[in-house]
Amino acid sequence: MTLAQRVDPYMGFRFLVEIQGLIVAGFTEVTGLQAETEFEEIKEGGVNDHIHKLPKLTKYPNITLKRGITDSDVLWKWHQEVVSGHFKRKDGFIVLLDSVGDEKWRWFFSDAYPVKWTGPDLKTDSSTVAVETLELAHNGIRKA
Repeated sequence: MTLAQRVDPYMGFRFLVEIQGLIVAGFTEVTGLQAETEFEEIKEGGVNDHIHKLPKLTKYPNITLKRGITDSDVLWKWHQEVVSGHFKRKDGFIVLLDSVGDEKWRWFFSDAYPVKWTGPDLKTDSSTVAVETLELAHNGIRKA
């Protein structure tokens, strides 16, 4: 393989988050892009060299979004709608970009709503960015 044919992996620090078609900028971290399929082990009589593993339910952990707090309170308001019991589930995307900013991967998450909001740690002896965290329950992810 020549150097021109080399394909490097994408870096994990260039990404966007879209919720209901709006790009929600400034996220510093996204975690929870995961799918885990449970399985059932079946022992078959007379078969002694292996156990059959059959798929069951697939689970998706919550997606956690972290970003520096700005003047935009869209995420706070969405969580407060859940607290009051009057909210809409929203679909969204997490988009991975390459080094020049072109879209390379896109994961779709469906029917999401906030289940946890965490504000920043405020300390007079620190100069770090004030970060808010929003945790979303959802009904699954897939590559879009």
